[in-house]
Amino acid sequence: MAYQLKISLDGSSKPPIWRRVLIPDKFSFHELHAVIQAVMGWENAHLYAFRPLGRRGEDIGIPFDDGFMEVETQDARKMLIQSQLTAEKQKIAYEYDFGDGWSHTVLAEKINDEKIVAPRCLGGKGACPPEDCGGIYGYYMLVAAVNDSKNPEHEDMLEWLGMEEGEQWDVNGFELEECQQEIIHYQQYT
Repeated sequence: MAYQLKISLDGSSKPPIWRRVLIPDKFSFHELHAVIQAVMGWENAHLYAFRPLGRRGEDIGIPFDDGFMEVETQDARKMLIQSQLTAEKQKIAYEYDFGDGWSHTVLAEKINDEKIVAPRCLGGKGACPPEDCGGIYGYYMLVAAVNDSKNPEHEDMLEWLGMEEGEQWDVNGFELEECQQEIIHYQQYT
């Protein structure tokens, strides 16, 4: 069996940032995390959690004890997605980087009998924000600063992103072929 999932970055607009993937049903949540990292353009530099109920509680991620947060975390490496995503139109929350709080909605668009071995990106829209820019609100402030030479943060943000004067951040930037190449290398995250 195969899952067609739509992964949407919550709070994104004009354009909404999303990716559509096809993954085998035997994938663990950790493998799904790796696919999301690849297709969204994240760098796998932070903790993550899947939340079947959409809120903190029984997280699925990499168990850790920070002595501060008492959250039950089930091991994502041992839990298959088919244990939680059992029907089409079902949603699960995914958060990456608890500091910036990149919240995503993972929607099971289709569950079918297609036999696939490796994940594929089927489509998407919108450029993924860079790591550590302060969450979705920080991202839009960054875009405004980069794309407006009169913004007082303009030069600092260009430098931080490694962009040249006159370059613009393309919020629509998404290349399916580039995404396919990233997903081919998804195993580096697992």
